[in-house]
Amino acid sequence: MNHFTTISKKLSLTLLLFSSHQTIFAQTKIDSIEVVQLQSQLQSNIKIDGKTLSLPKQNKYNFELIGSDNQTIIDLNGKINQPLISKSINLLFKITRKSDKATTEIPVKNLKINGKYTNAGINPKPFVIPSLREWHGEKGEFNLTSSSKIVIENNNSENLEVAKLLQEDLQKQFGYKLEITSTKKVSKGDFFISKHKDTSLGNEGYAMEIGDFVQFSAPTYTGNVFATRTILQLLDQSKTKNSIPKGETRDYPTYSERGLLLDVGRKFFTIDFLNDYVEILSYYKISNFQIHLNDNAFHKYFNFDWDKTPSGFRLENETYPGLASADGHYTKQEFRDLQKKAFRYGIKIIPEIDVPAHSLSITKVIPEIGSDKYGKDHLDLANPKTYEVVQAIFDEYTKGQDPLFIGKEVHIGTDEYDKKEAESFRKFTDFLIKAVQKNGKDVRAWGALTHAQGKTPVNSKNVTLNMWYNGYADPVEMKKLGYKQISTPDGWLYIVPAAGYYYDYLNVNNIYNNWEPRNIGNITFEKGDPTVVGGMFGIWNDIAGNGISEKDVHNRAFPAIQVLAEKMWTASDNNPALFDFNQKKVNVAEAPGLNLRGYFGEETRQIIHLPFENSVEDISGFFNEKVTSNNSSFAKGIINNSLNSTTTLNLPLEEIGNSYTISFWLKSNAENANVLFKSKNATFELNKNSVGYKRDGYSYQMTDHLNLNDWNFITITGNKENTSLYVNGKLVKKMETEEIILPYKDKKGKEISFHKVKTLTFPLKQISLENVSFDELKVYNKEFSKDEVLSEYKSLQQ
Repeated sequence: MNHFTTISKKLSLTLLLFSSHQTIFAQTKIDSIEVVQLQSQLQSNIKIDGKTLSLPKQNKYNFELIGSDNQTIIDLNGKINQPLISKSINLLFKITRKSDKATTEIPVKNLKINGKYTNAGINPKPFVIPSLREWHGEKGEFNLTSSSKIVIENNNSENLEVAKLLQEDLQKQFGYKLEITSTKKVSKGDFFISKHKDTSLGNEGYAMEIGDFVQFSAPTYTGNVFATRTILQLLDQSKTKNSIPKGETRDYPTYSERGLLLDVGRKFFTIDFLNDYVEILSYYKISNFQIHLNDNAFHKYFNFDWDKTPSGFRLENETYPGLASADGHYTKQEFRDLQKKAFRYGIKIIPEIDVPAHSLSITKVIPEIGSDKYGKDHLDLANPKTYEVVQAIFDEYTKGQDPLFIGKEVHIGTDEYDKKEAESFRKFTDFLIKAVQKNGKDVRAWGALTHAQGKTPVNSKNVTLNMWYNGYADPVEMKKLGYKQISTPDGWLYIVPAAGYYYDYLNVNNIYNNWEPRNIGNITFEKGDPTVVGGMFGIWNDIAGNGISEKDVHNRAFPAIQVLAEKMWTASDNNPALFDFNQKKVNVAEAPGLNLRGYFGEETRQIIHLPFENSVEDISGFFNEKVTSNNSSFAKGIINNSLNSTTTLNLPLEEIGNSYTISFWLKSNAENANVLFKSKNATFELNKNSVGYKRDGYSYQMTDHLNLNDWNFITITGNKENTSLYVNGKLVKKMETEEIILPYKDKKGKEISFHKVKTLTFPLKQISLENVSFDELKVYNKEFSKDEVLSEYKSLQQ
C-alpha cells in the first residue's frame, strides 16, 4: 500500500446499520472501541497535501471517502477546491477491515480548508434566499446604466437562452429593456454570461464577480439560470432597484433535490397556477416540483359511499378516455409545455401517479380492478387486470421516443396499502418500478417497505424514496436496502389546509432553527451521508369541499418556500440568525412580475384612491400605471363629483390579499344597478338583491338586500382567515371559517364535521359599473378595525 490511501469514488451499501443516539452509520463486526480509535486517528491525521486530501497510513484497513457535505470544496476523489474564505467541511468514510471485510462508517467533522482570502472583505454578504454559500466583499456598488447590455460569450446557445430569460425578467420586474449581444467587449453596467470550465460547482452552482460589470459563469445551464435569480433578488432589494454590492461569490447547493409537492388530485389547480409556481420555485432555487396527479377524498365525509366520494385524475389519457376528471384536468400539451417551461427555469417537474392505494379515480373508470376487501380507493392486487391497467397508464406517459413525461424521474406513489397484503404489495411495487425503468425512467416512490414487511424483494437501483413517516419506511432499514432518500417527514413538513391535523401553516421558525434534510423523523444522518439527497415539503388537500382556494394554498406555501429554500440549499452552513432572516425576507418578492398573495408591504399604505373629480385619476401615487375607463361621465357625488355612468374601470393591480380594506360610496335608483369587481381568480358583486363573491368554484353570499336609493358607504375588509362587509360603518356580515356538521355519524357513532373556509383575495383588476353613482374608491393594504371603518364613514358624511 502507498503511504497515502487512495480514496475511491464508489459507494457500497451492502452493510448492516448501527444507531448511536440519533445519528446513524454502518457497522459490521468492528467493535465500538475500534471505531472510536479509528475515528480519533482519522480526525487527527488527515492532511491537506496541496489540492489533495491525504489519509494516515493503515495496514489493517481500507479507507473510502463516501460522503462530503460540500463536494464543491472536497469531492469524493479527495480533490480540494479552495473556497473564497475558510470553510469547515464534514466528511464520511467507509472503513473496511482487510482481514474479514468488516465495515463501518466514520465521520470526520469540521475539517478546515483555508480560503483564497483571509477575511470576508469590505461589503458584507448581501441577503438573498437562499443564502450565498461563499462571499468576499469589495468596495462600492455595481450600477445599471441606460446603456447596460447582456453580453454572452461566443454566442453559446445555452448562454443565449439564459440571457433571454434574464432580459425578460428584468423587464417584468423593473421595466428595464436590455439588449443582448455577443462580443468580447464588456462595459461598465453590463452583465456577462459565460461557461465555467470548473465542474466542481456541480449541476446547479455558479461563480459571480460583481465589479463595474457583473460576470457570472457556471458549468451548466441551470447554474447560470440560478445566478440570474440571485441578480434579480439583489437588484430588487436595492433602494434604487439598479445596484448590487461589489464582491465575489461562489454559490451551490448542499442537496441536489429540493422540492415542493402539490396535491392537485384532490383539489384542481389551474395550469396558470402551476406555471406561476415554476417561476416562484426557480426564484428560490427549489429544484423539484412534484405534482401529485391523482387522489380521492375520504369517504367518511360522503356517508361512506365511494360512488359519492370525489376523486381526481388530472391528466388527459387516451388509453382510458374517461379517466381525466371532468371538473378539471391538464391536456397533454399543457403538461408538456409546463415541463418545458420548468426546464427553462432550471426546475424539474416530478409527475406522480399514485397507485395502488389513493386510486378511486381509476376504479371509477375500471370498476373491476377495485378492491372489495379494502375499499374502492385500493386497486385489487390479486386481479391480473390491475397490472395490465396500471402498466398501460404509465406506458402512455413514459414510453416511446418522445414520451409525455419528458424528465428523467417519475413518481409511482406506492404508499398506505393495507399491510395484510405486504407480499402482494411488494410484488406490485417491484413490478411497477421495473416497468417504468424499462421505459428509460428513474423511479421515485413513497417509503412503505417497513410497513409492508415481507420476503418479496423490491428493486432499489435508481429508486429514490420520499421518507414521510418512519413507521412506514425506517431510514436505517432503507439505507441498508440501498435506497436514496428525500427527507419529507410529515411531523415537520406536511401542510393539510384547514384540516385540524398536521399543519395548517408550517412552524417555519422551528424548521429554520432545528431542521435540515438529514433529519428524518427521529433519525439524524451524518453530514455528507450520500443516502440523503434532499428534502421536500408537501401540501395535501385532504378535505374536499372545504372552501380552500388557490390563494389560501399559496398563503400557506409561500412562508415555507422562503424558509425551506434556505434550509435545503445551505443546510446549517452559516445561515443568518432567525431574527435577521425574518426581518429581511419580507423584502424578497415571489418572482418577477408575480404577486399571488396580493401583498403590498407591511407599512400601512393607501394604494388606490379614486375621488372621481371629473376624471378617473388615481391620486394615491402608489402605482406608476394609470387607471383607465371606457366611458366616463360625472355628476354630483358624496364629495364634489362622482362617477355616474355604465362603464368599466381597469386598475393597475390584479387583486389585494393578506390584509386589506376597500371602501367606496354607492347610489342608484335603477332596478338593474350592479357593481362587479373582477380578477382572473375571483369576482365580487353588489346589487339590490345581494352582495357576494365567487372564487375556485365556490359562491358566498354576504347579504341578500342592499338599499341603494340613497348614498351608502360600503367597506370590505379581509385577511388570510375572514372577509367582512360593512354598510355605513356597521358590520353586516363577517365571513369566517365555519364548522360543517354532517347529518350522519362515523362507525363509532361519533359526529363527523369539517371546517369550511370563506376567505377572499379581493379582485381589483376590473370594475364594471351598471346604472350606479360610484364615488371615493379607496384601497388600503391594512385590514381596518370596526372603529376605523366607522371613523372613515363619519369623516366622509355630509
